[in-house]
Amino acid sequence: MANAASGMAVHDDCKLRFLELKAKRTHRFIVYKIEEKQKQVVVEKVGEPIQTYEEFAACLPADECRYAIYDFDFVTAENCQKSKIFFIAWCPDIAKVRSKMIYASSKDRFKRELDGIQVELQATDPTEMDLDVFRSRAN
Repeated sequence: MANAASGMAVHDDCKLRFLELKAKRTHRFIVYKIEEKQKQVVVEKVGEPIQTYEEFAACLPADECRYAIYDFDFVTAENCQKSKIFFIAWCPDIAKVRSKMIYASSKDRFKRELDGIQVELQATDPTEMDLDVFRSRAN
């Protein structure tokens, strides 16, 4: 199973949406899902630039794994406006074991397809990826 899982294809739309977020800032976040039957990672949801962190967090299912990209805006101690691109591996404790294994074994290959990720987070519950975590990892 591990060989099949790590052989997940990445749909072209995944890379295209990421490039739009990175270069044009046309999205606040992207949520990706593995379609097991098609053996590929696909875009599940794209967030508009005006959408909030809370709206992003609400898009991650409580009982299923997902990958996500979040464009986090913050102000530095020197009062400079900055942004960092976060990759989140969302894998809740109550997700199915098979799903956790597939997401874990496909993560590195998927991340390599998205050039420009600045910070990676692994989260099993919402407290591991709240705004305070983002702020501490961004600086």
